Amino acid sequence: MTDLTLMTFSHDPASVLPSLALLSHRVRVLPMDAASLVKMPENTILFLDGRDDLATAKTLCRLIHASGLSTPIVLILTEGGFTVVTAEWGVSDVVVSTASPAEVEGRLRLVSERGATTHMAASGAAPADDEQEDGLIRSGDLVVDMNGYTANLRGIPIDLAYKEFELLKYLVQHPGRVFTRAQLLQEVWGYDYYGGTRTVDVHIRRLRAKLGGEYEHVIGTVRNVGYRFDPPEDDEERTQAKAAAGHSLTEQ
Repeated sequence: MTDLTLMTFSHDPASVLPSLALLSHRVRVLPMDAASLVKMPENTILFLDGRDDLATAKTLCRLIHASGLSTPIVLILTEGGFTVVTAEWGVSDVVVSTASPAEVEGRLRLVSERGATTHMAASGAAPADDEQEDGLIRSGDLVVDMNGYTANLRGIPIDLAYKEFELLKYLVQHPGRVFTRAQLLQEVWGYDYYGGTRTVDVHIRRLRAKLGGEYEHVIGTVRNVGYRFDPPEDDEERTQAKAAAGHSLTEQ
């Protein structure tokens, strides 16, 4: 069973792609607007209703990619809509609204497999069997031990409170992806947390302070959006950068 999200303006979501109702997948329905991007779960396939409003569909596709989300997008179209969709939309697949259940299921399977392969290639991740086998996430000199609930920098333990550790772990697990404060509050603190998003800002400040001057920058701020984890350059990259800079100064 796959987690699916359908974004549509339709008052009758079941009519957007009728075949979905005949398949055994969880389908969440959200309004077709930017605010719904925050409500999407992390691991979902998005069906975007582009039958009647291709302009809004294209805008949402761009917003999704600009936010760093890796959510696969399947665009639902009428036959006439195929004439305007191009590769720059960044969708994983397109499907006509009258597609049969067998066709929709086949496209879902292909999108899921391509998405998993693309994610591993983009992040440099190893296959699932080998990934984080020892429960350690390494990023430069920073090591996060998911099993031991500890983190260290160059072998020196970082004194983290429980939520500080959970926040760091979640960010490190999704390098380069931008999260809004609301998303972090939901994922780290949970649905039943009644505090405001300022809680996230406070914990981010504490994390940066504990990471110290050299590593505080790995938790980046995306203005008016939220936060992301920026993996540090490795030693070889830093050495090459310094050498290149020194060579440039010598030439001047």
